[in-house]
Amino acid sequence: MPALTAREVYQPLRDAAQGIRTLQRVDDACQSSHVRVDIDGWRLLLDVDAGHLRHCLHSLCPDGREYVFDNGQRFGTDPVSLLSTWELAQIERLLA
Repeated sequence: MPALTAREVYQPLRDAAQGIRTLQRVDDACQSSHVRVDIDGWRLLLDVDAGHLRHCLHSLCPDGREYVFDNGQRFGTDPVSLLSTWELAQIERLLA
């Protein structure tokens, strides 16, 4: 089964920012910078630093395919880097 691409993971984040899909935290707010969310069946592990979304560390889509962040990847291969400034602000607001 092929891995998810950054663009495929970006789409549910974009849809959540636009209010098309529902983003729900699946963990309690805690000291950790890692936040687990569900976006209509997509499970994402996000890296959030002082309220700012930095990276999508892992994603599992409903069909079982996965995306795993690699710090050595080039620009544009992290779904968060594909978000517009407005979309990023909306996601950060939803995570707050």
